[in-house]
Amino acid sequence: MPGCVALENMKRWVKMIRFIGGLCLVTLLGIAYVSYLCHNSLCLAPERFSLSPRYSVSSTSSSSRSDILSLPASTGKLMGGLTSTVNIESVAFEEALDMGFDITDRDVIVFLHVQKTGGTTFGRHLVRDLNLENPCNCPRKRKRCDCFRPNTINEQWLFSRYSTGWKCGLHADWTELTDCVEGALDEYEGSSRKRRYFFITVLRDPIHRYLSEFRHVQRGATWKSARHWCGGQEFTSLPHCYKGSNWTGVELDEFMNCSYNLAHNRQTRMLADLTLAGCYTGYNTTADQLERDRILLQSAKQNLASMAYFGLTEEQAMSQYIFERTFHLEFANPFDQANATLSAQAIAELTTVQIERVRQLNSLDKELLEFARQLLQERFQLLKREDPHFRQNWLRMIHPHKSERSDGNFLV
Repeated sequence: MPGCVALENMKRWVKMIRFIGGLCLVTLLGIAYVSYLCHNSLCLAPERFSLSPRYSVSSTSSSSRSDILSLPASTGKLMGGLTSTVNIESVAFEEALDMGFDITDRDVIVFLHVQKTGGTTFGRHLVRDLNLENPCNCPRKRKRCDCFRPNTINEQWLFSRYSTGWKCGLHADWTELTDCVEGALDEYEGSSRKRRYFFITVLRDPIHRYLSEFRHVQRGATWKSARHWCGGQEFTSLPHCYKGSNWTGVELDEFMNCSYNLAHNRQTRMLADLTLAGCYTGYNTTADQLERDRILLQSAKQNLASMAYFGLTEEQAMSQYIFERTFHLEFANPFDQANATLSAQAIAELTTVQIERVRQLNSLDKELLEFARQLLQERFQLLKREDPHFRQNWLRMIHPHKSERSDGNFLV
């Protein structure tokens, strides 16, 4: 009998071990399967919409958030929904008007340069054309200028490609700049200090901008050295749309068909707080894409409205006037309005299907631009009303070599 009992116990133990082993095997297979899905960005929707510690989202329904996105711009005031708690001191448009820009103290202009918006020309205006008592020093045969504060030897008042270089990464976006700029300037100047930051940018019609980027890529541009820094980490493993060193010779249809092409809605992405939508995790997936787009667009609109200044490539005179009145600085030369003939010709060569496809791929940028146009017009009208010398100041923008009396077609 004792032997039989021992045999029965042994059989029970064998069954238990087999059961436990089976559970372990199922668990391991499940982990492997989930890891495979996560590797392909299909299981990370909750993480993509986890909130950055710098922001909070108010408890509004999806319909109310949609209403927020469709609200008309209110000059310089943030819309409801997302509340910025960025740790740096960022100066909004109204504050810039009230307090002014003090080049001698701790104020810094930060230029967010979106590709193919005319930012290169605007950036050169900033370092070469402003009428200052102490202009930027731009040595010959050197791309960058030294824009030091008066009576200092290393304190920069301008953070841009042509002054400090790409210290926060090539074409750093809003997410990168707000996280990086203060530390980068501390390192550059060799001391830690609090500054007031006046963020500025330039936007462009999304179809023209997209086609301009396409041509630039077609000629060999890649921007591979961009950091894509977000949420405390650098996303270095973003997939490329091309094999080899670049995408030279790409055709438009192939350019559009790459689902993870960062050219799509680039302006919205570069102005939004990407941490609100999980940074670049699951960037090319379709899961919850509508909600992700909603968050990015709302954030981009709010960040644009909170900037001290932005201009539009298609509105050079108005953009220059707003900059000068906001910062109480004047440019020695007027901004040139680029001829749209080349862009119009390029669009005319596209098929109806291709044009519609470009619109679809940049639908967020289209809505952002509509918002920007209305906001720019509001700022222009506000400054115009408060400017006792508006006619002569405006005339200087549109006809720098004519007197007010000689211009018979003056537009007010």
